[in-house]
Amino acid sequence: MQNRNLSTATNTSRRPLPTLTDNSRHFLEFRDVSKVYPTKQGPFTVLDGVNLNVNQGEFICVIGHSGCGKSTLLNMVSGFNFPTTGQVLLEGQPITQPGPDRMVVFQNYALLPWRTAFENIYLAVNAVYPNKMEAEKRAIVRENLAMVGLGDAMDKKPMQMSGGMRQRVSIARALAIRPKVLILDEPFGALDAITKEELQEELLKIWNDNRCTVLMITHDIDEALFLADKLVMMTNGPHAKIGEVMEIPFSRPRDRARIMEDPQYYKLRNYALDFLFNRFAHDDVG
Repeated sequence: MQNRNLSTATNTSRRPLPTLTDNSRHFLEFRDVSKVYPTKQGPFTVLDGVNLNVNQGEFICVIGHSGCGKSTLLNMVSGFNFPTTGQVLLEGQPITQPGPDRMVVFQNYALLPWRTAFENIYLAVNAVYPNKMEAEKRAIVRENLAMVGLGDAMDKKPMQMSGGMRQRVSIARALAIRPKVLILDEPFGALDAITKEELQEELLKIWNDNRCTVLMITHDIDEALFLADKLVMMTNGPHAKIGEVMEIPFSRPRDRARIMEDPQYYKLRNYALDFLFNRFAHDDVG
């Protein structure tokens, strides 16, 4: 299936993209990416012929049914996994290993439980910037804890914090080393609805200040429509690929209440739901 731009299909004007220099137009590229795993039953193709260009500073959400290869796709950007065929390129260079220019925020926080919030972030800063002065490294940690509203909780350990606080620490740790790409693997999936909305708002404010490129997996269409510039919709696995890329036209900064009052919001939402639950619904029979 060819990628189709929904905003064109519904006569919606495109949201202007950030101003880019010529050498950053294809900041992140997936070129005919496939991933095949050997199994006892033979080769199992998770991804098949994925092509996608991501501009610098874009906020991209990826959505699709379980097993469609969303995490595999993002793990190729982080350097934890690699294509069987094709290439994933960052600024024109193939991604061959993990690196501090790409940081991941996981759903389960991935914090060291015996370390305080300050210490968890300091470990990352010290690993990436070993030659900085001690005072500067500690200042970076304090600055990023304050940015996520945890300046007064720096001495707390993960078990002394709520789920929302732990995820704030994870985000602060990722951003403390100023990555080029922030990778979010369902970061708010385990949180209650109120905390989830609060962190979505906070994430948008932080992203607006830093404007790093964001790739985020979500199962929540409303979350994607509020956060993203584009929604990448995956077909079902196996042999999953990008079915369509929806451009989200709402201007920034975004106000949740105003967006939800916009009739276009429901057109986009219903279109994404139709894609997931009608055209690419799971067949649970047999």
